[in-house]
Amino acid sequence: MEEEKKKLVTILVPAYNEEEVLHLLYDRLKTLMDNNPKYDFEVLLVNDGSKDKTLQIMQELRQKDKRFCYLNLSRNFGKETAMIAGLDYSKGDAVVIIDADLQDPPELIPEMIKYWEEGYDDIYAKRKTREGETWLKKFTSKMYYKVLQAFTRIEIQKDTGDFRLLDRRCVEALKSIRESQRYTKGLFSWIGYNKKELLYDRDPRAAGQTKWNYGKLINLSIDGITSFTTTPLRWAALIGILVSVVGFIYMLYIIIKTIITGIDVPGYASTMVVILFLGGIQLIFLGVIGEYLGRAFNEGKHRPLYFIDRYNEERENNENLNNRK
Repeated sequence: MEEEKKKLVTILVPAYNEEEVLHLLYDRLKTLMDNNPKYDFEVLLVNDGSKDKTLQIMQELRQKDKRFCYLNLSRNFGKETAMIAGLDYSKGDAVVIIDADLQDPPELIPEMIKYWEEGYDDIYAKRKTREGETWLKKFTSKMYYKVLQAFTRIEIQKDTGDFRLLDRRCVEALKSIRESQRYTKGLFSWIGYNKKELLYDRDPRAAGQTKWNYGKLINLSIDGITSFTTTPLRWAALIGILVSVVGFIYMLYIIIKTIITGIDVPGYASTMVVILFLGGIQLIFLGVIGEYLGRAFNEGKHRPLYFIDRYNEERENNENLNNRK
């Protein structure tokens, strides 16, 4: 009797300057794979243009264990692009996305697989606690998700990162979306499918320093809002109408008062305040419009999302990269 073919699970790990943690990651993933013989595994390490020994260590891990594959991008494109590159090259019936820093425990993957076998398509890990993060980061994250949820009709998953298991049809759905300015956390919600939540305690980094700073987080937040809603543009129009109505009423008040009293209405300082206030509002809304216009400009170029330098031992020629799905 022919032996039933095992399902393949790809563990996708984007990495940027993670030389200090990769050997620890290898040990834990190897133990995980060895302890779950019912499935075949591949670990796809995506090097996002690291400047340290990350690529060299990935190559060493590949020589030590052929279940470990690596994808070397031609430069640093950012984590969002590194993830879509990894999804493009993943071969698994399911794909688990996990960070290299081990803040998300790989030991949760078997439980994800269990729910996947029960029919769930997207099993995402939701953080109960977030060790190693400042109160300011936790507070700003909470407020950001509130603002984003208020702007969009899509139900956004709060306190979740990229740590999740995706069925192959979710992977294909994400691969079909070729936006250059990506906000994958929102795309996970946007594609839908049958989702399952897992609660866990997030650990501090196993080693090294975080690659995220507030500047990058702000850029990611702006991408999130402009990717999933045009509400800021509508608010700009509504506030513009409101200010115009108030200005018109005030103008009538000045005209009527001048006609009745016959005295010019003084107020150079108040006039300047009004002019500066309205000028500030105009500049803010020009900036909002500029964000959306800039996105349209970048998407209109239709550039490939990334270029690959090497996939395992082979150099890539990047043919038909735009159509890779």
